[in-house]
Amino acid sequence: MTEKLKPKKKKQVRPLPYQPPVEARTLKNADGVTQDVLLHVNESPLTWLRTHKDKDGAFMISDAQFVAGEKLRADFTRAQLMPRTTSSWDMSRAGCQRGLPISTDFSDGTLAAKQRVNEALQAVGPELSGILQDVCCFLKGLSLVEAERRWPARTAKIVLALALDRLAAHYGFATEAVGKNAGKIRNWGADDYRPQIQY
Repeated sequence: MTEKLKPKKKKQVRPLPYQPPVEARTLKNADGVTQDVLLHVNESPLTWLRTHKDKDGAFMISDAQFVAGEKLRADFTRAQLMPRTTSSWDMSRAGCQRGLPISTDFSDGTLAAKQRVNEALQAVGPELSGILQDVCCFLKGLSLVEAERRWPARTAKIVLALALDRLAAHYGFATEAVGKNAGKIRNWGADDYRPQIQY
């Protein structure tokens, strides 16, 4: 008896997993130690807002707003305020609550970063600090923030812009030079410098 040969199943070719755009950067911590890292460029919602334009052709957030939001995010990360998502097998943590690190594990840099985050959020105020935490620190998209807070569409962008303006003012960032001279350059010499005119 001959058995019918069954056709072999074709091996399915799986597409390669999504490769996020990464960028190599050198970061310096508070102690001055540098480290080369790979950074996911599109991880932050602020990056998307900074690189996309609205219907008038202007970027959705300014440079000052972007830098202020990224500074808050960096301090939030340094302060280790993100909740833990994995198990910790460290025996010294046996008596603490889940997901919360023991305060004795914090370095001076971590405590200083936590203080900077608290000062920044207090300067912004309780009305606007929540959206800064959601977008800048927890990296939630604007549509998710609107859905969670039951806001109308496109409201989060306006509220975020107001919050980032206050945050930029707290950090001392501005979109344009202001003040007595407003960035005018008079000369490159010292105060007592007088140019000589050659005839």
